[in-house]
Amino acid sequence: MKNRSIVIAIDVDAQQTFSPLCPNELPVANATEIVDELNAQAQLADFRVMTKDAHSEHAVWVAKTAESIMQPVSEPHSENVDIQWPRHAEVGSQGFELLPNLPQPEQYDFLVYKGVERDIHPYGACFHDLNEKISTGLIEWLRDKKAEILIVGGLATDYCVKNTVLQLARHGNWKIIVNLGACRGIAENTINQAIQEMQQAGVQVVHNSQEIVIEK
Repeated sequence: MKNRSIVIAIDVDAQQTFSPLCPNELPVANATEIVDELNAQAQLADFRVMTKDAHSEHAVWVAKTAESIMQPVSEPHSENVDIQWPRHAEVGSQGFELLPNLPQPEQYDFLVYKGVERDIHPYGACFHDLNEKISTGLIEWLRDKKAEILIVGGLATDYCVKNTVLQLARHGNWKIIVNLGACRGIAENTINQAIQEMQQAGVQVVHNSQEIVIEK
């Protein structure tokens, strides 16, 4: 008789850099509220994954002025940078750290660090590069664990969560559940668009962990 499906909880970039704790980086409103839901969905899982932005202080995509934020990178340093961002998630900084009351990194079962190179700025957690040719190992690890159900939350809904989820949907046959209670996003219109894109990719979207049903 088959045991219960293998369930993996994935915490996408649940870092202080994307919260009001670091107001000069990329704060997402109410980001700290996701912690309880991330911990709750992890209680339903067999394994838990952490992904983090891990950036260099010398990154070429750092915006030098407020006006240049989200504008194209001025020089073609690499095909793996697209637009300019404020400094954020620099390794060793407060922003790099996880939100308070999440586990320590060594308490997770698999870790993904992305954007370490100064001229590479990915969004999804499955690939180091924008062209999705260089794997972070997450997809392969999920296959090795024979994952069947993935429960995803994190920051931000309309950027790294969406891109991670769409990558997972393209590269596996697992059931993917996005828990909106464990996510926060940047803008209502892009959040709604992200939800629609994920649903169109066959992803189940729920409002909180109580709506998640894991079949025996």
